[in-house]
Amino acid sequence: MAEPDRDDFGPDTGTEAEPELHEVRQRQKRVIEALLFASAEPLSPGTIGEFVGEDARIDDLLAELAQDYAGRGVNLVVRGGLWALRTAEDLAHVLRREQTERKPLGRAVLETLAVVAYHQPVTRAEIEDIRGVAMNKGVLDVLLEAGFIRMRGRRRTPGRPITYGTTLSFLDHFGLEQLRDLPGLDEFKGAGLLSGQVPADLQIPIPFDGELHPDEDPLEDGDPGEDDTDVELDDDTDPEDRA
Repeated sequence: MAEPDRDDFGPDTGTEAEPELHEVRQRQKRVIEALLFASAEPLSPGTIGEFVGEDARIDDLLAELAQDYAGRGVNLVVRGGLWALRTAEDLAHVLRREQTERKPLGRAVLETLAVVAYHQPVTRAEIEDIRGVAMNKGVLDVLLEAGFIRMRGRRRTPGRPITYGTTLSFLDHFGLEQLRDLPGLDEFKGAGLLSGQVPADLQIPIPFDGELHPDEDPLEDGDPGEDDTDVELDDDTDPEDRA
C-alpha cells in the first residue's frame, strides 16, 4: 500500500517556520537596539516602528529587549512613554568620577520643583501661595535652565499667567517612569520628611499628566513668557539661586 502524499494532510505546520520567525524577531530587536544606541533622545514606540516595520510588535520587542538588558551594565528603561538606554543604577557610582560635577540645588529651588511636580500645571503665583513666601524669578530660571521644568501654556484666568510643568529630563534624572510614580504620603513619612502629626486626611495630589490641561491655552510662537519684574527675595532663597 502506497504511503499517502504529505500534501494530503494539508500544509506543513512543523517547526520549519519557527527558525525563520525567530530570525526576523532577532533582526527587529537589533534594529531597535541600534536606534536606541544612536539616538541622543529617548524614542517613542511610534518612532521606532517607522524604522522596524508596520508588522513588528514593537511593545513586545521592547519588553524583550528590556529583559535582555536587565542584568547588564546598561539597562533599557521607559521614561514618560519614551524608551532609552541608560547606565544601570547600581553602577552609577563607578562612573561618577567621569561626570561633570554639578552644584546642588538650593532649598528654595527644590521646594519649588516639588510644588511644580505635584501640582502641575501650576503658575508662579500658585507656587508662592503653596510655599507661603514670595519667590524670586531666578528660582524658576534655575529649574528652566536645568531642564527640569518647562513653560506649558497660559492659564485661562485674568492676566493669562504662564503655567509650569516637569519635563522628560525630570523623570529621567529621578528615575521615574511616569508622574504617578512620584513618592506618596507613606514614602514621605518613611523617609522622615513628614512628621507623625500630619492630618490623617492629608492627600498628596496626583499631577496632571497630559500635554495640555483643560484650563490651559497653548503658548504662541514668540511668546515672551514671564516678565522680568524683580520681586523681593524670600528669606530661604540661597545666593546661588538668584538670577
